Amino acid sequence: MTWRYKTLSNPTKPLAGWRVLVPRGGPWGDHVAADLRSRGAQPIVAPMINFAATDNAPALDAALARLADGDFDWMTITSATTVDVLSSHRAVVAPGTRIAAVGETTAAALIAAGYRVDLVPAEDNSARGLLAEWEAATQGVVPLRILTLRSEIAKPLLTEGLRRIGHEVESVVAYRTIGVPVDPRVVADVAAGKVQALLVTSGSVAEQVQEQFGPVPETTLVACIGPRTAKDAAALGLRVDLVAEAPSAEALIEALSHFAELR
Repeated sequence: MTWRYKTLSNPTKPLAGWRVLVPRGGPWGDHVAADLRSRGAQPIVAPMINFAATDNAPALDAALARLADGDFDWMTITSATTVDVLSSHRAVVAPGTRIAAVGETTAAALIAAGYRVDLVPAEDNSARGLLAEWEAATQGVVPLRILTLRSEIAKPLLTEGLRRIGHEVESVVAYRTIGVPVDPRVVADVAAGKVQALLVTSGSVAEQVQEQFGPVPETTLVACIGPRTAKDAAALGLRVDLVAEAPSAEALIEALSHFAELR
C-alpha cells in the first residue's frame, strides 16, 4: 500500500530509533540529515548519484554565449543542478531573456545564485505543470525562442511540448547524471533490514536504489519525494511505500514522520 500525507506539525521526535538513508550529499544532504536528527532519526548520508560535465561542451558553451547575447526570449531550468552548471560557467542572462523554473526548489536555487525567476508553475512543480501554465503565462505569443537546459537522461517532455505549441526550442545537455557505488557496509545493513527507511529523491536515485539494494527488504520503508518520482520508481520495479504530497525535502520528511507516528 502507498501512503500519502499532507504536511503536519509535530513537536515530538517521531523518528527516534529510525536509521534513514539520505541518497544525496552536499548542502542538500546536510540539510536533510539535520532535519532528520531533529526528529530523532539517525541519518546515513550515502550519495548514490553525482553529476558530471556534458559530453558536448562546445554545444553548451555556444548556447550560453547566445544566452548572454540575448538570442533567446526564454530559458527553462528544470533542476538545481542546472543552476550549478550556470554558476560554474558564470553564465550571463541577457536582460530581455526571461527564466522559467520547473518548481520552487529550482527557483530558490536560481535566486540564491543571483539569477531572477519570471515563471514558476503554481499548481504542479514539474515539466508537465510548467507546460500546462505556459500559454497563459506568455499570453499565447508564438513563436518564442526558448533555450531548454537539461540533464543527459531527462525525458524531453518540456522540449517536445514547447515545440508542439509552435516555439523555436534549442535543447542542450547541461550535465550528465552518473551512479555512485555505496559503501558495502551500508549495502549490507540495508540487506539485513538494519535501515528503517530509504529516501528516494529522483528517478536517477530510484534506479540506483534498485540496482544497489534491490530487492529492498519488506521491513524497510521506501519513501519517494513526490508523485513523479514515485511513478518513475515504480516503472523501474522498485516498491514504493510512501509518497510525499509535494516534491520537497520538507514534505518528504514530514510524511515519514507522520507515518512513524501512526505505527
